[in-house]
Amino acid sequence: MTMSVRGLNEECGVFGVWGVPDAASLVYYGLHALQHRGQEGCGIVAAAPDDSMKRIKGEGLVTEVFNESKLASLPGSMAIGHVRYSTTGGGGIENVQPFLFRHHTGDFALAHNGNLVNYALLRKSLEDRGSLFQSSSDSEVLAHLIKKDSAEADKPRIFSIVNALNAVEGAFAFLIMTPNRIYACRDRHGLRPLSIGRLGDGYVVSSETCAFHVIGAEFIRDVEPGEIVTIDRHGLRSRKYTDDCQDRICAMEYIYFARPDSDIENRNVHGFRKETGRLLFREAPADADIVVGVPDSSLSAAMGYSEASGLPYEMGLVKNRYIGRTFIQPSQELREKGVRMKLSAVVTIVRGKRIVLIDDSVVRGTTSRRIVQILREAGAKEVHLRIASPQITRPCFYGVDISTYEELMCAHKTLDEVRETIGVDSIAFLSEDALYRAAGSSGLCLACFNGKYPTELYQPIEEANKDGKF
Repeated sequence: MTMSVRGLNEECGVFGVWGVPDAASLVYYGLHALQHRGQEGCGIVAAAPDDSMKRIKGEGLVTEVFNESKLASLPGSMAIGHVRYSTTGGGGIENVQPFLFRHHTGDFALAHNGNLVNYALLRKSLEDRGSLFQSSSDSEVLAHLIKKDSAEADKPRIFSIVNALNAVEGAFAFLIMTPNRIYACRDRHGLRPLSIGRLGDGYVVSSETCAFHVIGAEFIRDVEPGEIVTIDRHGLRSRKYTDDCQDRICAMEYIYFARPDSDIENRNVHGFRKETGRLLFREAPADADIVVGVPDSSLSAAMGYSEASGLPYEMGLVKNRYIGRTFIQPSQELREKGVRMKLSAVVTIVRGKRIVLIDDSVVRGTTSRRIVQILREAGAKEVHLRIASPQITRPCFYGVDISTYEELMCAHKTLDEVRETIGVDSIAFLSEDALYRAAGSSGLCLACFNGKYPTELYQPIEEANKDGKF
């Protein structure tokens, strides 16, 4: 365990372009399509025709950080970008990616989605060997591992990258850019998604396929768990950095994070969510008048529940489009204040009705409780809460940044206590088996639901020091 898990937050998104003119502008549009994955900061590094690299980054949304003149100052046909929500290391401009490193073996840039669980141990070891860190982000560890690999200094970069990837543990989708190529790397468990597309004579890489649609790219395939895909003038070349691989894509990618127009592991996100809604009705029907989904990530599941139940699907809640997702607000105070700014009840629709309220998850329960209050104040006769995922009972250490155990409502309350605390007439959660059925695969990480973590969880550095490991 290498971090203090603070709150239920978003992760990050990466996007890269190789071999397409005005690559930085295309990365801008790709990052805009991935904005839902992180709103604290963003950046782009472009490789110029003279092999030099230039970076522009800042705190805020993509449209706030970049403009036409800034993009024009990032020439070339190769670039990578990143949208950030802070996980390990916290916020601050120094932690905004991509990182750009100057080195005698050649400059390179790095962008990372995920979280390294052995970050503290690796950082301590690297600092003892003389590394100086410029940020508090776990992502920088990989760069130092690449630079420190003196045994491979005279070999192509891929050798030091392979050694570095074998040293880190956890969840990651890495983009590493040198003056001539992009390396797309995925963790051996496949916890974070990463896809490759074709655009003209070039290629694009993205955390989600929805970004391909924006720029007119054609999906080719996903990067496989434990794989490094090299993209350069030779086209696509693949190698596994380890044979110890498994497919454990994070279930929350399907349930919440990804846009409904994205496909993950050959399964459309909207289709997955709609199927969870159908299965949710079969497992937990409710005697009600209408079905209402919590915008936006729960709407697909609400449609599925409506179709399976025969109850009309109604727009009982309206989202203010100018408010960010409360799920990724950095503080609990902002999250709580943001709910009423974000959602309003359609009074004439919900008044006097028995409502089946469909939501994607319950974490602390504070947002759910406030939504139920909004519906009751609007005159709802009954509110029956149905959750299109199992109960979250464990923290996540792979970049989802779910709360501490104490803050997770379902970790220490009975189902009836959860119902009473949220203030609903009835409550039910989807089963784990239903998630597998909706995905059409047994390859899901459900650690936040059942505590079955696919990796070892490392001790905090303070505990390691007490044990005499350093």
